[in-house]
Amino acid sequence: MIRKVVIPAAGLGTRLLPATKEMPKEMLPIFTVGVKGRVRLKPMLQAVFEQLYDVGFREFYFIVGRGKRAIADHFAADYNFVKVLRREKKRDLAGELEEFYRKVGVSSVVFVNQPEPKGFGDAVLRARPFIEENFLVHAGDTHIVSPGHPHLTRLIGIHEELKADATFIVQEVEDPRQYGVMEGNKKVKDVYTVRKVVEKPEKPPTKLAIMPIYAFNTSIFKALEAISPGKGGEMQLTDGIQMLIDWGLKVLAVKLEPHMIRLDIGNPESCWEALNRSYQYFCERTEK
Repeated sequence: MIRKVVIPAAGLGTRLLPATKEMPKEMLPIFTVGVKGRVRLKPMLQAVFEQLYDVGFREFYFIVGRGKRAIADHFAADYNFVKVLRREKKRDLAGELEEFYRKVGVSSVVFVNQPEPKGFGDAVLRARPFIEENFLVHAGDTHIVSPGHPHLTRLIGIHEELKADATFIVQEVEDPRQYGVMEGNKKVKDVYTVRKVVEKPEKPPTKLAIMPIYAFNTSIFKALEAISPGKGGEMQLTDGIQMLIDWGLKVLAVKLEPHMIRLDIGNPESCWEALNRSYQYFCERTEK
């Protein structure tokens, strides 16, 4: 079982300014279900953490940069605030917060600094001193809703069973130009052997967009060290994956099932959609 997860959360969030001038975009809210089936607002990064915790992860490496203090503060237990909630007879909220603090308390949570925003690939490379085995990478601004989290368990299972060097999730989208895009051959149902990946192409070769959830072995670190800055002058993780392919290593992709909901807060439109879709999804289930 993969035990360690790297969560890059150091981006500047410029597409969401001025809201993200002081507040990290990963701390913007989505709707989830709390105790007694009540719909709650929760920071995206907390929802990501709790989902990964529920799958079995206990070692978390958050890659953060300047201005991300709010993330560390949120993951630091504040039991005085819990007491205030109980005093105000808001026991459900107090209990939810205590449960979050319990999960953090039994986990190893490390904050790794990325001094400059040099790209997603550079953020992943910052975790190299802590990783000596297969590991997961999960972006802090994307959350996939799937009961029981099979998108994660299947990704990990396929990566380990087929002894891949890199495995990632893809989703078919209408306009893939704003994503990394992959070409490949179908291996089994919804699993592809990847031939080529390219970051934000003007003329996408397919509509299979790379979602920022990956399983790697440590060869990705050597690949990231070997590449030059790519799209936008940044170190792109997509380019590192292409280097693995060029080296003849095994790279696989797992297609997201249609009923699974991807929530993305990377830009104003997707942020608005994430709020709406998460509210609708959880309201429908709490009403049943």
